[in-house]
Amino acid sequence: MSLKSEEVIAIAHLARLGIEDAAIDDYARDLSRILDLVAEMNTVDTEGVAPMAHPLDAAQRLRPDAITETNQRDKFQSIAPDVEAGLYRVPKVIE
Repeated sequence: MSLKSEEVIAIAHLARLGIEDAAIDDYARDLSRILDLVAEMNTVDTEGVAPMAHPLDAAQRLRPDAITETNQRDKFQSIAPDVEAGLYRVPKVIE
């Protein structure tokens, strides 16, 4: 597909892009090449090809879900200014 200068100007206007007049022919050529590539890709037979979320079939490496720190809740709450029923109390900041 070959785009004309008027079409490039219209596309730029719709996309709210400012382009210089000297570059319009370059944009037309580049956009035409992109559209030709897309048209060529559309001709490829993809019947039976499963869609992929990622081109690499790799599993995420995750660390084991294990406790690595000791429970220090009582120690921290002992130095807190105000604690009730195991929760930290703070002043009301929204009226």
